[in-house]
Amino acid sequence: MNGAPLKLRRADEATLSYVETKLEANGLPSQDVRSKPDCFYIGYDGDERIGAAGIEIYDTDGLLRSVVVEEAVRGQGYGTALCAVAETEAQSADVDTLYLLTTNASGFFTELGYVEIDRSTVPRAIQQTTEFDDLCPSTATCMKKTL
Repeated sequence: MNGAPLKLRRADEATLSYVETKLEANGLPSQDVRSKPDCFYIGYDGDERIGAAGIEIYDTDGLLRSVVVEEAVRGQGYGTALCAVAETEAQSADVDTLYLLTTNASGFFTELGYVEIDRSTVPRAIQQTTEFDDLCPSTATCMKKTL
C-alpha cells in the first residue's frame, strides 16, 4: 500500500464489468451483480483499482460479499484495508452486524474479528438473499462480526 487511505467508490454502469470480471476470475458469485449495482464498491489506492467488495444492507444487518483483491497486489494488506473500509461504510448506514459466507477464506476473516456461526441463526432477511439462498453452497462457512 502506498500509505494513503484506501477509498471506496460505488460501482456504476461503467465499472460494474470490472466487478463481474474480478469475481468470475476468482470463483466468486457474480450472477447477480447487474441486478444489485448499488451494493458493489471498488477499492482504490490513489487512482489504481485494487479490488472490490459488496455490501447488502437489511435494516441493521448487512451481508459482506464478494471481497476480491487484484492478484498483483495480494499480500500487501489490501484485503484487510478493503474490509475495514467496507465495514466503515456499513456502519455509516447504521449496520450493527455483518454476516458473510466463505468457502476458502475463513482464516482471513477470523483474523478480522469475524466468528463462525450456525447458518440457521442468521436473520431471515440475510438468509433470503440470492447469495445466501442460491449462489453460495450450503457447505460455505457462515460468519458474523458485530461492528
